[in-house]
Amino acid sequence: MSTFQIDTATSRANPTPAPMKRLTVPAIRNAKGKDPIVVLTAYTIRMAQILDPHCDMLLVGDSLGQVLYGLPSSVPVSLDMMIAHGAAVVRGSYHSLVVIDMPFGSYEESPQQAFRSAARIMKETGAAAVKLEGGEAMAETVAFLAARGIPVVGHVGLTPQAVNALGGYGARGRSQEEYAKLIGDAKAIAGAGAFALVVEGVIEPLAIEMTRAIDIPTIGIGGSKECDGQVLVIDDMLGMFDRVPRFVKKYAELAEQIDSAVGQYAADVRSRAFPTIEQTYQPKG
Repeated sequence: MSTFQIDTATSRANPTPAPMKRLTVPAIRNAKGKDPIVVLTAYTIRMAQILDPHCDMLLVGDSLGQVLYGLPSSVPVSLDMMIAHGAAVVRGSYHSLVVIDMPFGSYEESPQQAFRSAARIMKETGAAAVKLEGGEAMAETVAFLAARGIPVVGHVGLTPQAVNALGGYGARGRSQEEYAKLIGDAKAIAGAGAFALVVEGVIEPLAIEMTRAIDIPTIGIGGSKECDGQVLVIDDMLGMFDRVPRFVKKYAELAEQIDSAVGQYAADVRSRAFPTIEQTYQPKG
């Protein structure tokens, strides 16, 4: 159970769910080849509360830069932003293992820099793990963190923080050279001690081979149903945006519902149909 709980006497985000035993890093690691692991992104306490009973992991992704802040990419996202949202998600969850993205510039310089950033994330949020992008070049950093008690989720394939170097968001692994390199990246990160690996935006045969080649769970996003789990950005799968990546399935059209509800509200305000006696305070007696 999280030690970062909300005050249900004053918070709108209640009732507090009955505490459940939170999933652990070994439990996720041992799910390799078993029931698929369910992962979604979460950025706020209320969304965490809704998603928590359904998910095994909640990822506080640096995708919040685009989704919440309207930034052009995840590159400008700061460590402070990730910590603020990560702490909220931990407070709103009791069951899922919470993983927080390490933002661009907070870990690439050296393993020591990565440890300082990761330690701050974990101390200030209560999260169980961090996620960082990169293949073989980041293996030393993953090993450094893992050896010091910081669980790490790796991320290979289409790595959004490297979008400028990659030249865009196209699928990876189409050339034989890149295919072989990405297999090597997956093996290096798994061998360095990561307990799970996000595989994003790669051709399906590569995602399948990666899953078979390493002994830790793969979490696909634009990979394959043969991965050990799947993750999507919550706002994409709920239909909050018109434009979504090819690999997204929309399970709802919430943007349309919100537009309709707000339109009705605006009409009621302008016609003075709202508020009614039911939404106002009347004298007693």
